[in-house]
Amino acid sequence: MGAAGVPLLDRQAFAFTAGTTLDVTAAPIGASGYRRLAAGPGWPTVVRNDLIAAKAGREARRQALASFVQFSDMHICDAQSPLRFEYLHPIIGSGAHRPQETLTAQGSTSLVRRVNAVKRGPLTGRPFDFVMTTGDNTDNHEHIELDWFLTVLNGGRIVPNTGDSRYEGVQNAGISTFWQPDLSSTDDYKAKGFPQLDGLLDAAVREFTSPGLDIPWYSTIGNHDDSVVGSLPDGLLDSWYTGRKKIVGFGDPVQNAKVARAFSDPAALPEALAILASGGVVRTVTPDERRRLFDTGEFVRKHLPTGGHGYTEANADGVDVFYTFRMAPGVTGISMDTTNLAGFAEGSIGLHQLNWIEKTLRRNSSLYYDWLGRPTRQNVSDELFVLFSHHTSKSMSNVLPDRRRPLDPRMNGDALVYLLHRFPNVLAWVNGHTHRNVITPHRHDTPSRSFWEINTAAHVDYPQHARVIEVADNGDGTLSLFTTLLEADAPYQVDYDDRSDTGLASLCREITYNDIHSRTNPLGTPLDRNTELLVSVR
Repeated sequence: MGAAGVPLLDRQAFAFTAGTTLDVTAAPIGASGYRRLAAGPGWPTVVRNDLIAAKAGREARRQALASFVQFSDMHICDAQSPLRFEYLHPIIGSGAHRPQETLTAQGSTSLVRRVNAVKRGPLTGRPFDFVMTTGDNTDNHEHIELDWFLTVLNGGRIVPNTGDSRYEGVQNAGISTFWQPDLSSTDDYKAKGFPQLDGLLDAAVREFTSPGLDIPWYSTIGNHDDSVVGSLPDGLLDSWYTGRKKIVGFGDPVQNAKVARAFSDPAALPEALAILASGGVVRTVTPDERRRLFDTGEFVRKHLPTGGHGYTEANADGVDVFYTFRMAPGVTGISMDTTNLAGFAEGSIGLHQLNWIEKTLRRNSSLYYDWLGRPTRQNVSDELFVLFSHHTSKSMSNVLPDRRRPLDPRMNGDALVYLLHRFPNVLAWVNGHTHRNVITPHRHDTPSRSFWEINTAAHVDYPQHARVIEVADNGDGTLSLFTTLLEADAPYQVDYDDRSDTGLASLCREITYNDIHSRTNPLGTPLDRNTELLVSVR
């Protein structure tokens, strides 16, 4: 038993632990200030009986059904883009600017290397069937960022640089509110212990190669993939991206606060646009047409030449950016689109898509419940279902009309939860967006109608986790969903003069831990990390 009587799986039950957080995890050194990382003890697998009690002897009866990996919130970033709002980071946190944002492509590539090395689920030993990335694949939804994202996962050479051959951004502009790794001057980050790392920016923008994933992968869209900085509607500021003027601040905290308010309050948007038009403190940068924004249709179409990754020509117009796919025999995946082109970070789902999900679930459910809770039986082949989206049930509150289907009513997360409760074949809903590890049981009075919501932290921020999810039939009327976190394949600590690709990935993780404006509790509790999630099957 673990702390507070939480049951733990016997470590001897694990088939393969190497390379996972069952074996070792990043641990900060020291108690305060800027902290380096070292190898710490692994995390155990916690058995969660929230929905149905685990039964003895299930290990001997267990049969693996599927094994896959979730990536989320990679935020592959053009850190030199003219229209970014880095100067708002003291107000809205690390979402506006991250000190490690020049290293996002290298950090994500180290995650690809980890998956290729681990190869299989640690509990069942089943080889990974696929990888699913649950949105915010890019940061500014620029064409060049999408190209980098696709190359990281497919494999190939990447030059993570735009504009001039040398870095042109806020991190060498001599502005004290940003970490200036190449400069000897003081700044807010160095005051908190950040090191001076000469040559880091030059190394960050040089060419490197990603090996690409060794297994199939699928893609889900996030708000940063279809809105300006994930929060503002397209069409208002698009020309700034390919221009030469980069606003690096206003020198007035009142003006900054007014701009920041537009990210959550539609009424504040006109005043924010007027402030942006007035200029502010501008740095001239080298324009680059590759920074042009892509729309949802272009997002889909760029996936198609390398197999689509779930998307097909039916999605190519960018209106209905959702699909189904075969996860494994008897298991169907549903990739949803919970973004809203009205802007703002939070999501929702249209009635049109909700009806499509209902039809998809009904097609392979021999038993389901209607809207009044009455059971309905039919003679069809049963499939198990796992759903994927960017947003969580609690972050689907933006019900403004989406211009792709302007007359389609938008629904919040509660409506989707209610729908999923009607179908006993639904096992889990897997998502991202919050940049935190959170696993939520969605209970129903009828146990077979319960399911799990599995929310995984971002790769752009600490702890840079991916999550392995294994589905196994226990042969006793229950299924187990095993969740095991993976860390990037990079040393926990390297010499500060190491500018190798592996060294940059290591520094990326260390810097994410020390980000002075990070405001989340990303690790979650032991109940949100490595778990066995029991679910009833009828």
